[in-house]
Amino acid sequence: MVVLEDDPLGQGGLSDFARRFRAGEISSEQATRAYLSRIELLDPRLGAFQHVAAEQALETARAIDALYSAGTDLGPLMGVPVAVKDLFVVKGMPTTAGTKMNIDDIAGPEGPLVKSLRQAGCVILGKTKTVEFALGITGVSSAQGTPINPWDAQTPRLPGGSSSGSGVAVAAALCAFAIGSDTGGSVRVPAAFNGIFGFKTTPGFFSTVGAFPLAPHLDTPGLLTRSARDAAIAVAALTGEMEARPLPVEALRLGVPQEYFFDNLDPVVEAQIRGAMEALSAAGSRLRPVSVPEASERERYFPAVLPACLVATLGRDRFLAGRDHMDPIVAKRATSGLDVTAADYLTLEAKRTKSRQSVSEKFVGFDGWVTPTTATPPPSVADLDDEQKALELALGMTRNTQPANYFACPAVSVPLPQKPGNLPIGLQIICPEGADLEALSIALAIEDVLGTSEAPDLTNFLS
Repeated sequence: MVVLEDDPLGQGGLSDFARRFRAGEISSEQATRAYLSRIELLDPRLGAFQHVAAEQALETARAIDALYSAGTDLGPLMGVPVAVKDLFVVKGMPTTAGTKMNIDDIAGPEGPLVKSLRQAGCVILGKTKTVEFALGITGVSSAQGTPINPWDAQTPRLPGGSSSGSGVAVAAALCAFAIGSDTGGSVRVPAAFNGIFGFKTTPGFFSTVGAFPLAPHLDTPGLLTRSARDAAIAVAALTGEMEARPLPVEALRLGVPQEYFFDNLDPVVEAQIRGAMEALSAAGSRLRPVSVPEASERERYFPAVLPACLVATLGRDRFLAGRDHMDPIVAKRATSGLDVTAADYLTLEAKRTKSRQSVSEKFVGFDGWVTPTTATPPPSVADLDDEQKALELALGMTRNTQPANYFACPAVSVPLPQKPGNLPIGLQIICPEGADLEALSIALAIEDVLGTSEAPDLTNFLS
């Protein structure tokens, strides 16, 4: 009989792990071995990991345990096993950015974010899969494989992308938390689809040095965690900032966008989002309408700018030489970047600059805005067999997330508690540019009111 190791974080999250680690109830090596065992049993079907660095992880875990025994305490993340999206360079591990092309000269050496994980005493278990070059929101990638959403063992469902492997790994408890990146929704959509918490940062909050760039001015490293509480602990440990604390829920002032974000919602999503907003109102939060017509500008901006930036990053010759070996959908999207002129690009960026300025003024009087993260629960993989439906789904998945990138705002996706038989749904909070810690404080308050999501049943995924 196959026995699945218990999740080392259990129900208590990072704070309880830190307590047990210091009490001698669990070691970093024990936690690392448990996660590696879970990866061995579950990942053959889930496909979250691109590379598992078992020996390297165990060696690091033993060193962490020895360091703590010698009297050195590195803080709340000491001994915590984590995973890193295969867009970031980790010394001693391959970096593919989800492609079969050689991109070693682009990614560069290990950057500050990964180094901060090491300095905090984290154990890096390996690299999680990404959509090729992070250019895709569904999570599907023929180049290196598509992870499977752990919430439905009978009907393979989309994990969301491009941080697809990170979302699946956290939801299935194959790591304590994971690093992802978000250029148009690539942290928040996997978070929503996998029933976990996603933190998309303001550009510059975390360094992008040491990560393959899709669109350097839009790329934002972020975290995928079990809860807002875990995210607050991890962010404080990685940045040296004070840990975010929940705002009093009765003091929350939340805007509800009147255009765009609530259009064409799946009835289940609409019902659960409305229910969550009613619960917040009942708890004392003030929800008021806000007009954000600028949100629709993302529809012209992203289809032109992202492909153009990717071609610029790869170089025209390398892209053309390797295009036939790319995922066909990613290749088709990227090819459109060859036709974007400098005038087109500059016009779009000038429009964006004006909209960022006007939108910043609309946050006055609000702590943040509340929206659905996605318009639908996670669709089935088979839904993409129909090309027209696949296009509609892909456009719909980024409808609510891309505006935050367009406005350079931080945003979070809070998982709504599951009702029996329902698939995961995320509640998005968008905050003013630079208000990253405030976004976490709002999320903590919301989590206190709504509760946290249950873990998926993984029994039928055991290999």
